[in-house]
Amino acid sequence: MAGNAKVFLLMAAMTALVMALGWMMGGQGGVIIAFLIAGGMNFFGYWNSDKMVLRQQGAVELSPQQGAKIYGMTAALADRAGLPMPKLYLLPTEQPNAFATGRNPDNAAVAVTQGLVNTLTADELAGVIAHELAHIKHRDTLTMTITATMAGAIAMMGNMMIFTRRDDRGGMLGSIAAMILAPLAATMVQMAVSRAREYEADKTGAEICGQPRALASALQRIAGTAGRTVNMPAEQNPAAASMFIINPLAGLRMDKLFTTHPPTEERIARLMAMRAAPEPATPTRIPRSGKSRSQGPWSH
Repeated sequence: MAGNAKVFLLMAAMTALVMALGWMMGGQGGVIIAFLIAGGMNFFGYWNSDKMVLRQQGAVELSPQQGAKIYGMTAALADRAGLPMPKLYLLPTEQPNAFATGRNPDNAAVAVTQGLVNTLTADELAGVIAHELAHIKHRDTLTMTITATMAGAIAMMGNMMIFTRRDDRGGMLGSIAAMILAPLAATMVQMAVSRAREYEADKTGAEICGQPRALASALQRIAGTAGRTVNMPAEQNPAAASMFIINPLAGLRMDKLFTTHPPTEERIARLMAMRAAPEPATPTRIPRSGKSRSQGPWSH
C-alpha cells in the first residue's frame, strides 16, 4: 500500500508541474490541455515506461542461451529473494552500470552493461544483480521508471518555454525561468525517493547475495570507472540517470541536476559495516571464478 501511495503522490506532483507549465504556455486553456497530456502520460507511463527506458538505452534482450552464465546467476539470486526470474537485457556501453525496471515483480527486467560484466568479478557482479533484484522486491522499479519518464517530459516542456512569448505571463523572462525551474522541480521529486531507496536496495541486495563486501567493492569499482567512461545513451536521456546503480552522467560531467544518488563513500561504509550472511543453499548455481574479461560476457 505504501508503494502505491508513493506512486500516486509522485504522479500527482508531476501532473501539477505539467499543469503549471501548461498555464505559463497557454493560460486556462493550457492548463486543460496539460491536464489531459499529464493523464495520458501517467497511463502510458504505468504500462509502457519500462519499455521506453530500455529502448532509449539501446537495451537488447538476452535469452538463456545467449547469457547462460549470468542467467544462471540471476536465477539463483532471484530464487533466494523469492522473486520470479526477471527478463535480462544487455546495454551496449563500456561504462560498467546496471538498472532494474518494470511495473511489478512479474513484469520486471534487469539491464546490465557490457562494461559491467567485463569489469567485475563474479562475486561483485552477483552483488550488483542482487541490488537490482532488491529494487524489484521493494517495488521501487515502477516509481523509478515513471518518475524518470515524467521528469524527462517535464524537462522537455521547460526547454520549450524559451520559444513561448506571452507578455501577460512574464514574457521571455518567465520562459527562461520555467526552462530552468521545471526540470529542477522534477529532479527534486526524484531526489525525494532516490537516496533512501538506494541505501535500502544496498542493504537488501547484500542480504540476498550474502556478500556485502562484494557489493561494496563493486560500487567502488563502478564509481571509479564510470567517471572515465562516457555512457552516451544515458547522456542523451539524463532523466533516467537515477535508475542506474551509480550515476551514469559522470562521463561528460553534464546535467548535474539529475544527480540523485547518495554519496558512494557512504553506501560503501554502510555495506562494510554489515556482517556477511550465510552462503546460498545452492552456491554452485552462482559462478565464483575470478574476473571475467573475455571479448563477450556470455562465453561459457
